[in-house]
Amino acid sequence: MKKLCVFLISFLLLKFSLILCGFTETRCFWRIKSNEENDRDLRTDCGFALFMTPGHVDEDFYNGLIDFGIPTSKYEFFLVLFFATDEINRNPFILPNLSLTFSFAVGMCFDTLEIIDELNSQQNNTSRFLNYDCGMYDCDAVLTGPSWTTSLKLAIYIKAPKIFFGPFHPILSDNIHLSYVYQIAQKDTCLPHAMVSLMLYFTWTWIGMVISDDDQGIQFLSNFREEMQRNGVCLAFVNVIPDNIQLYMTRAGIYDKQIMTSSAKVAIIYGEMNSTLEISFRRWGCLGVQRIWVTTSQWDITTCKRDFSLDLFHGTVTFAHHHGKVSKFKNFMQTMNTSKYPVDISQMRIKWNYFNCSVSKTNYSTRNHFSFNITLEWLSQHRFDMDLSEEGYNLYNAVYAVAYTYHEIILQQVESQQIAELKGLSYDCHQMASLLKSRVFTNPIGELVNMNPREKLCAEYDIYNIWNFPQGFGLKVKIGGYSPYFPQNQQLHISEDLEWAMGATPVYMEQCVSCPEDQYSNTEHTHCLQRHVSFLSYEDPLGMTLACMSLCFSALTALVLGAFVKYNDTAIVKANNQILSYILLISITFCFLCSLLFIGHPNIVTCTLQQTTFGVFFTVAVSTVLAKTITVVLAFKLTAPGGRMRGMLVSGAPNFVIPICTLVQFVLCGIWLVTSPPFIDTDTHSERGQIIIVCNKGSVIAFHFVLGYLGSLALGSFTVAFLARNLPDRFNEAKFLTFSMLVFCSVWVTFLPVYHSTKGKVMVAVEVFSILASSAGLLGCIFVPKCYVILIRPDSNSLQKYRDKSLH
Repeated sequence: MKKLCVFLISFLLLKFSLILCGFTETRCFWRIKSNEENDRDLRTDCGFALFMTPGHVDEDFYNGLIDFGIPTSKYEFFLVLFFATDEINRNPFILPNLSLTFSFAVGMCFDTLEIIDELNSQQNNTSRFLNYDCGMYDCDAVLTGPSWTTSLKLAIYIKAPKIFFGPFHPILSDNIHLSYVYQIAQKDTCLPHAMVSLMLYFTWTWIGMVISDDDQGIQFLSNFREEMQRNGVCLAFVNVIPDNIQLYMTRAGIYDKQIMTSSAKVAIIYGEMNSTLEISFRRWGCLGVQRIWVTTSQWDITTCKRDFSLDLFHGTVTFAHHHGKVSKFKNFMQTMNTSKYPVDISQMRIKWNYFNCSVSKTNYSTRNHFSFNITLEWLSQHRFDMDLSEEGYNLYNAVYAVAYTYHEIILQQVESQQIAELKGLSYDCHQMASLLKSRVFTNPIGELVNMNPREKLCAEYDIYNIWNFPQGFGLKVKIGGYSPYFPQNQQLHISEDLEWAMGATPVYMEQCVSCPEDQYSNTEHTHCLQRHVSFLSYEDPLGMTLACMSLCFSALTALVLGAFVKYNDTAIVKANNQILSYILLISITFCFLCSLLFIGHPNIVTCTLQQTTFGVFFTVAVSTVLAKTITVVLAFKLTAPGGRMRGMLVSGAPNFVIPICTLVQFVLCGIWLVTSPPFIDTDTHSERGQIIIVCNKGSVIAFHFVLGYLGSLALGSFTVAFLARNLPDRFNEAKFLTFSMLVFCSVWVTFLPVYHSTKGKVMVAVEVFSILASSAGLLGCIFVPKCYVILIRPDSNSLQKYRDKSLH
């Protein structure tokens, strides 16, 4: 049975090779994983220290260092370090008469974080790792990765300069708290645009997204939404996976159901490995969820054996930072001196290895080629040529960054004659750090490396499609690339032969078409449903309540006016300028009634009259209050007979405040109506499935001018009334006017933030309620005490009785 499986795999690989051989400039890769457990330690971290020693490295130097074993998944890091240090040591122009070597602590590639915590708990006031020899000093550079959490903890426990060779993470860019941590990887600033470009190319306009619930995931979602909205791509669902495992377990069923029932065949994965997001990804694979996963290169993992499918376009599409091929790396591995470097190269079959897509140049006819007992000789015969991962390439650049920094430090020491003999060792951490953070160099394959995070440009990407076959076989093919430095329509490049090789369009996706304005999509996003027209109507409970309040308050105001007319000869009515009281009551009545213009189906007449009527009637009311307060002040302050100001008081000059203030408001409203009048508008966003008909103000500036003028009048009235509150006389209403203006101002100051934080008919209801509340404040504070005296205490409403009582 096993032999039959191997034969089938050989046949399928042959089939894919025939399909892909027509690709132009396309790279293909293979790998063999004996079981999926190889992925479990894939994301454990490693910490290495680079230091210099005089002369050449001893032949058995690394035998004592790594005789306890290396995790299979970390072979690449050790091979890169062996290769990079060997290449540097052979170059006489970088570190002459010196050797660059590396070391690492026991366990620093297995349980890294546990080892760091253990070292910290010892509190031995040293930052030196256990088992370090060959003279590691406090300021020797430390290389950590691929997880950012390791670098974060090392930044706290160890003050030496550290280079992180994993994916770029914004947390590690904190120059204040993490001043000695530097990142070699490029930023993913242009990744959302690159992914959206791929979506558009394959007409994948109906997609899902799964992100981690952290700042990096939320920022990616925000950037992706912007690109998506500009290009007509729609999100079927967004799963935001919490980092807390307990919280995740309570919601795991919801996430499973959402992705399994969705009609979207493409899903984007973005976030950290070694997280609940990775648990979800592996879980969905084992549940048989078949999707095209679009993600970054770090998500190249094997989920379950059952994830194999014969679909031609299936599996994982990854975006990997573009980098050139380190051509000398292949020769180094094939000619490696195993007595000097004690590693088993055949273990690298779990990594991606180049192979020629053309069958004519590679013989796959013998099924024994896929035996699990692969030897170094077999790999050499079949062009074993490992492709460096992103972390491996970053590590390669990190070693060179340290080497060039050491080179510059030595030159500075020589020039300043600080040392008589070159030993290549520096103890100045600040000097080392300052040179590392601004390090810019060209690596041996001719690519520019910039360590300054502020100068990191948008990355270029290679796009790969990955298939995972049974028995641990994997196939990866480069299907295109993305470069932000090309013109807009040429940034994404997909192999011209891809569609022909696949036989048709890769996936037939539902077209995402925007529904008309009067319709909305159902929850499954498969149909457009008719929206319901909505507005603040009289049948609506809220509208009915506000209309009843308006009518009741206006009727109550009319009754108060009737009482004042009936008892117009009493002292309390005469003492407070009864003409102004009549004007104020009439204006308050219209203030209550003008709120009815906001209720009901909006039309061009009501939209035009709403704000202007409200502004004019309230201006009359507030200016009347201002006239009454001026009258009170003049009556008590200007007592000299025959004076000019007394004559103005007798002639009723304060009453001219009302027409003057109202005229100014008329002018403001006239300018508003001429320049940008209100109009009927629709709101389709506040409530799902609703078209809310509202009156658009036309000019928000004009509205706030009208409201601001009204507020200035109220503030002036409040100020004058407040100054006159302590004037003597039983019938002095200055205190009542003060309280009324205080209530009025409080209502409209509260109105502004509430009004701007609501939408739709709720926003209309807020304005109506503010009109009713402020009008009721004027009525209650000024006239309720007077009505109490007129109707309940008529004995107090007599000037003669008040004088007699004062004499006694």
